[in-house]
Amino acid sequence: MDLSIIVPVYNSELILPNLVKEIENSLKNKKLNKEIIFINDFSKDNSWEIIKDLSNSSDFVKGINLKNNYGQHNAIAAGLNFAVGDYIILMDDDLQHDPIYILDIFNELKKGYDACYVKYLKRKHIMWKKLLSYLNHITSSYLSGKPKNIYTSSFKGISKNICDIINNDSNFEVFLDWIIVENSKKIKTINVLHRERFEGKTNYGIKKLLILWSNMIIKIKSKNRFKMILLFLIKIFINKVVYKFLKKKEFNEKFIIIEKTF
Repeated sequence: MDLSIIVPVYNSELILPNLVKEIENSLKNKKLNKEIIFINDFSKDNSWEIIKDLSNSSDFVKGINLKNNYGQHNAIAAGLNFAVGDYIILMDDDLQHDPIYILDIFNELKKGYDACYVKYLKRKHIMWKKLLSYLNHITSSYLSGKPKNIYTSSFKGISKNICDIINNDSNFEVFLDWIIVENSKKIKTINVLHRERFEGKTNYGIKKLLILWSNMIIKIKSKNRFKMILLFLIKIFINKVVYKFLKKKEFNEKFIIIEKTF
């Protein structure tokens, strides 16, 4: 298998057929043995029924249905457990990640990069989401020592080796970008255009983004003594104050799958 495309899904019943069509069109001139794995993260609409229909009509579409809403990163981790491609693309379900760039990411990975991230030339997000994204980039760069030229985003590609490392991570809550950056020797960033959302509104409100940012901080480690102390104090604050204020759900598992189409 050449390529696995992992897509976490939440309340996207109207978008998924168009997403599959656009992915097909983006790869039609390239003879690739591919699979698309949709992971339904406890959607409240008919997303799972649509995924099953798409799986029945396309031999390369697969579906995974989760027991709870575990969040984007854990949903992706569920899909990665079944990815068999030599290279793996991770993308959102809202078509803001334009499928025309899948081949560009794939080609960079084939050059030997462990990961390839997408950087948007102009984000089509509302202002508060842009600000939180910038906060995430600044804090992760400073606290973890991540090079500032490495820009992390949810649209990215990874090698099978990095996929295996993520699959072997035993933490209940996964923060993918920390695992990827920590274990990659060569990372590439490509500039792309960011599309308007195809339909509906974002599933990432302020609460979800703050929890994601907090999860990222919890996972960070540092060899710098001052940063170690700073991280220790921040982690205490997050655990004692932030998580309680946001009423963060706690799960005793990374994910539980209740149904698959394959």
